[in-house]
Amino acid sequence: MNRRFISMAAIAFATSVIAFAAQAAEVKNIVIVHGALADGSGWRKATEILVDRGFNVTIVQEPITSLADDVAATNRVLDLQDGPSLLVGHSYGGMVITEAGNNPHVAGLVYVAAFQPEKGESLFDLASSKPGGGMNIRETKDGKNLYLDPAAFAGDFGGDLPKKDAEFLARSQVLAAKQAFAAKISEPAWKTRKSWTVVATHDRSINPDLERDMARRAGSDVTEIAASHAVFASQPEKVAGVIEKAAKALSH
Repeated sequence: MNRRFISMAAIAFATSVIAFAAQAAEVKNIVIVHGALADGSGWRKATEILVDRGFNVTIVQEPITSLADDVAATNRVLDLQDGPSLLVGHSYGGMVITEAGNNPHVAGLVYVAAFQPEKGESLFDLASSKPGGGMNIRETKDGKNLYLDPAAFAGDFGGDLPKKDAEFLARSQVLAAKQAFAAKISEPAWKTRKSWTVVATHDRSINPDLERDMARRAGSDVTEIAASHAVFASQPEKVAGVIEKAAKALSH
């Protein structure tokens, strides 16, 4: 047995020990990765609920310039946490946590109306396999970024939000790089981490049946909530409840 093989085996063993320790310890850190089109501010109510329940919550404000950039931004936040973390992703954020969830300090994953890809799949692949109800994504003039037509934003993204809240989200939406949506997953973290999925049954951005299919494939614990794609903002109490449930399950 050569030294190089022994060294690689030692590194793999150390990584698996860290990952096991992360999943065995009490999980009090919640790291949230927002989706495309809306930033992390919509998570304020859910965050306040979780903080009141004793959790340390951090929201990753990823740039959505590429999947690699967004995974790197998430890892930087994970590395700042003291102890294991539960990683939460909404929409495109599900792509990010599927990669970033391989960080050894991640204890588990929560997908909130999110993409939950298999190895080799991109967001474009999944979205086209079972389209949602809204078809109002537009390209910027340079063809490099995507956005949701502001006139359709409320109906496609947040149909159950107060009108003014939906209008503000439309005005402040984060444009997503096309290359981020085209990037393919390497090693899905849900294959080595326990996962939970929130299916938004009135989702017009991601087909609810696609959310169910992805969750079933990953063996996730599923909760269905009658809400729009913006379920994290329209039903913060219920979403916070799923996150709390996951954290407590991982702490046993």
